[in-house]
Amino acid sequence: MNVLQLVTSPRPFFDHQVSVLEARGVDCTVCTVPGVDDAGGRSPSDYARFYPAILSEIRSGEYDLIHANYGLTTPFAFAQPIRPVVVSLWGTDLMSDHSWLRWLSRRAARSADATIVPSQPMSDALETDHHVIPFGVDTEQFRPIPQAEARERIGWETDRPIALFPYDTERGVKDFTRARRLVERADADLELRPVCGVDYEEIPHYMNASDVLLVTSKRESGPMVVKEAAACNLPIVSTDVGFVRETIDGLANCVVSDDDDDLIAGLERVAADRGRSDGRDVIDGLRLEALGDRLHEVYRRVLERPDRSGQPTGVSHGT
Repeated sequence: MNVLQLVTSPRPFFDHQVSVLEARGVDCTVCTVPGVDDAGGRSPSDYARFYPAILSEIRSGEYDLIHANYGLTTPFAFAQPIRPVVVSLWGTDLMSDHSWLRWLSRRAARSADATIVPSQPMSDALETDHHVIPFGVDTEQFRPIPQAEARERIGWETDRPIALFPYDTERGVKDFTRARRLVERADADLELRPVCGVDYEEIPHYMNASDVLLVTSKRESGPMVVKEAAACNLPIVSTDVGFVRETIDGLANCVVSDDDDDLIAGLERVAADRGRSDGRDVIDGLRLEALGDRLHEVYRRVLERPDRSGQPTGVSHGT
């Protein structure tokens, strides 16, 4: 099976998606929108260059289907009328502040041969048939590590409990101001440490070096960092955004609430007993292997349907 994967900018969870599909015999070719993914986003000219690149790739490769990852890539997937299209919406497309992007994402979901969303809140917002397939977590990378070992590796020379803020403090939607206020109000000797821009491979050490993950975002499509922290058994205190509640609600030493007093109480409990969560028990059901199996099944079902000419689509290569 040959699949052309369209993506604006690869993310770790997307890279995992490609890896687990290829492990199942799916040959994935990734086409990324040209340009630099900076704070200002890509320009219209970048997307204009993407279109002929996609058409050229489709002409040169014998693809069985096109998988558009993120709403902005969907027009390019539908630009060809022959191959079936699978659409994955990531959250900041379907739940965008921009009405045009929400409209584009919903239209693509209705037009696709199969649509995938990663969370229940997104499912609730989508009024068309779709699959809910959560992003997978690499539980070999994100795993419990002794705190002393993790702190030594990253150079944190302190015995104080640490609240990890896993974002750029300048991003207003992440609301670092609120995070700082919560820690300052907590009756605990708790240190707030923002972490941003470190190598992704090192993130598990920062999580295990911390005592609690603090998320104060105003809105989120995920966030994946919550699932990764849970896989490390790191306690989580978070606002009620994205798929946080469905991931951590009921876990030991974890709090999800929009009330400052609840969040502060959660921070104080963690700082007092410095226990861990039982998040890994939940994340076991979100391993990469499960993601690969479910995506492969979606592809298989799409390719078994009749195509636009009424003939079975078939699979031209591999599994």
